[in-house]
Amino acid sequence: MELTSTPLLVTLISVTVLAVLAALLLWNRIPGPGWVRWPSRVVMLALCQITAIAATAAWINGSYGLYTSWDDLLGTGSARDASVLTGPAPGRATFTRAADGTRSTWFRGSRSKLAGQVIVWTPPEYAAPGAKRTRFPVVVLHGSPGSPRTWLDLGDMPGAAEELIRLGAAHPFILVIPEISPGGVNTDCSNVPGRQVADWLAADVPEVVARNFRTLRGPGGWGLLGVSTGGFCAAKLPLQYPKAFRAGAALDPDPLSGDPEVLPDPVLRERNSPQSLVRQAKGADVGLFLATSAQDRSSPPGQLEAFRRAAAGSGVRVKTLVRPAGGHNFQAWSGMYADALGWLSTELSPPTAGH
Repeated sequence: MELTSTPLLVTLISVTVLAVLAALLLWNRIPGPGWVRWPSRVVMLALCQITAIAATAAWINGSYGLYTSWDDLLGTGSARDASVLTGPAPGRATFTRAADGTRSTWFRGSRSKLAGQVIVWTPPEYAAPGAKRTRFPVVVLHGSPGSPRTWLDLGDMPGAAEELIRLGAAHPFILVIPEISPGGVNTDCSNVPGRQVADWLAADVPEVVARNFRTLRGPGGWGLLGVSTGGFCAAKLPLQYPKAFRAGAALDPDPLSGDPEVLPDPVLRERNSPQSLVRQAKGADVGLFLATSAQDRSSPPGQLEAFRRAAAGSGVRVKTLVRPAGGHNFQAWSGMYADALGWLSTELSPPTAGH
């Protein structure tokens, strides 16, 4: 079971309940003298405490993505990090189907030379009769901290998107969930010395998806939806790569001026700051949707207005949304899906029949 998976959390909660029940049932039934009974009772109490702490820690970790894998938790991920740079042959990818209907692959990009997991979900319309020549728009989901599976385990994807599609509130999108920090190193989706993460996300991932699925060609069929650090990336990448992405929806994005802890070099940080990039985006055919809540201190509403002012005169289409309540978590973000995917449906082309 993966560290952030729902089955692990359910298992730990069940073990906690069983430990408590066992303590209640066996408390007065332990045979032997007092020096045997009391240590046994202490062990039972300790088991109750340990299992309860483990269940709570798993819930907190799953909610915030503090550790995304067992290797990450145990500090044994050096081999995996090395594979980020050495890993399968560039460009080769085999997608395998999972029980939840998604498909996933682990591949190394031919441009960035980075490797990581990519999960893809296709809407029901993709396999509908008569759709074999239809190409579909793509929304790439970015989220951090966390692994690609965080969107499935905590983010109610693809279920939430499928429901909006069924209601006609959103295009039938292909959803793509790549690792945005290959090897566990956060660069704010930026190219930095020795780790070309922006190239991984804007070139390698779209290339491997387009090669294996019927996607719309050109930026008009490609958009981004991100949360937290992923929201920063969803605001940044369309400005840096307008030939790859037409639009980005950023939910509770990290500070749009850049994070000095992630990119301490001020020149590099400025070069990758959405607020700086939007000032330079003269005439770019790009749309950005920025959303947060009035209660979110990690992504205050004031930065959305500052970004809108920075975008004035650039030609970039900016829409903002400030909800009255909500924290920095998937419960708040899932409440924004309808607005974000609905807006992306106005920016991106619908499924189109073609060769």
